[in-house]
Order: sequence, then structure tokens, then C-alpha cells
Amino acid sequence: MSEDQKTKGQLDLGINRTPEKDRNFHLGGRSFYFFDFDDNIAFLTTPLILFHKENRAEQMISSGDFAQFNSTIGKSGVYADFEIDFCDVTGTFRNFRDHSISDVEKIAGKRQVFVQDVAEALGFPDFQWKGPSWECFYHATFNQRPLSVITARGHHPDTLKDGIKVFVQNKVLPLEPNYLSLYPVSHKPTRLLLGDTEYSEGTAELKQRAIRASVEKAIETYGYNAHHRFGMSDDDPKNIELIVQEMTRLKARFPEMSFFMIETQHGSFIKHEVKVGGLQGQKVEDLSQLSFFEDDRRKS
Repeated sequence: MSEDQKTKGQLDLGINRTPEKDRNFHLGGRSFYFFDFDDNIAFLTTPLILFHKENRAEQMISSGDFAQFNSTIGKSGVYADFEIDFCDVTGTFRNFRDHSISDVEKIAGKRQVFVQDVAEALGFPDFQWKGPSWECFYHATFNQRPLSVITARGHHPDTLKDGIKVFVQNKVLPLEPNYLSLYPVSHKPTRLLLGDTEYSEGTAELKQRAIRASVEKAIETYGYNAHHRFGMSDDDPKNIELIVQEMTRLKARFPEMSFFMIETQHGSFIKHEVKVGGLQGQKVEDLSQLSFFEDDRRKS
């Protein structure tokens, strides 16, 4: 490891940072952080695969482009002649699912695609793989805030943990998160857990359910307190729309608590506070900000 890498790792381990209490700690409140993974915490090179309608030729597409164009795939625009195949083994999302790995392959070091892709991402410069919510993710982890990962991926929750553990092993994250919940909403057992017994709900609807379940688990685990604060970051426009809808319902249910939606489309960072009567939003130009919840905090 080079001296630059050593220094970078030491800084990322938080040696120059001091753990901070929750903003509402003195009132008994906690801050809960909910994250989508792809293009939020990190940019991975995991491709999705579209299929030509006539000859089944495969077209790779990034997760960011898929979030932008998924509503027009097969209908109009650059991907009008392509379609989505929902087979978990051979279809569009095959790289976003766990694969069967034999004991022999495990001994040889083979890992799930997600874990491999996280490791490969760390070979690129920070600005290429760190997503717009990375610093918030780091801040939440460093201070052991209760944290949820709510992703469209279909891996087993343990696979998500294994991938995030790679950040710790490579010293870009100081320790493993204080997990409140993990919801890879395309993972079939997770879908059942969220009540989608017919496997008919879309990703955005499942994320709604996962947010609701995570808020309920937060209250069950940490107790009811009017000063709890919840924030969720996502980059997909449809997901954002339905997340805001769900948070509006949660705000009506728990009016004393605070709810925030963070849009990270195209690398931006737009924070909205969800009110019963609508949104309050502001664009934050400094993408290195540490917290979903505080604009004026001192960066260490």
C-alpha cells in the first residue's frame, strides 16, 4: 500500500473526527438514516441487460440510465426497440441477484456479484465511486446512527452486509453500520416479509412498504419520541414520488416527528422536509455535507 493510500485510509477511519450525539439526544430523539445503495451510497459498474424485441440482442445499461429511462423502455426514445426480461437467472436484473456458488468455488474465493463489484469500485478514484450520499452514510456509520438500506436489488440481506463490509476491510469506512433494517426489495423472501405475497408490487411500492416497516421498527426498538428524525435518499424519480407519498402519510401519523426526502438524481443533492401540507426543499451544492438533517453543522 502506498503512503498516499495509507494516509487516505487513516483519514477515512475518522481519526480526526469526534463522535457526535444526535441533534435531539437531550430530548430523547434519534436520527434514522435510510439509504438506497446504487448511485446514492456508491456508483457501481453492475450492468442491467435490455433485450432487443426482435433478435434478443443484449444491450447493457447502467443503473443511473435505467433510473432515468425505465419508464420509456420499449415505448419511445433510445431504448424503444428493447424490452425488460424479468427472469432472475438470465434476464435484465441477473447481476442484481445472488448466484448459486458451490463450496469449491467459495474456497477458491468466488463471491457474489455485489461483493465483487464493491471491491472493484474501490480500485477507482474516490470521486468516481463515491455517491452523493456517501458522506451522509459515513457520518451515520461513524456515529452509529440507526441505519437502513432500502434497495431495488434482489440479493440476500447478508450479501448487502458482505458488500458493505468490503468498505471496512479497505479502510474507507471506520466500522460496520448500526443496522436498523435491510430491505433488498426484489429479494423474494423480503417481498413476502413486506406483504407482497403475489410478487406483483413494483419497486417503488415495495420501497414505500420498506420505509413504513423501518419507521415502525425504529419506534419499536428505540421507543416512541416526538423528536425522532427520519431521512431517505434515492435517485429514481418514480421512487422519489412514492417515497414522498409514504413519508407524507407517516408525517400525518406521527406529526411531531420529522421526515426528510433527499433527491440524488444526476449526482445532485436536494433535500426536502416532508410536511403534512407539502414539501419544503432546497438544493445543497456542497455534496460533502455530513448529515441529512442539519444544514449548518460544522464539518470535521
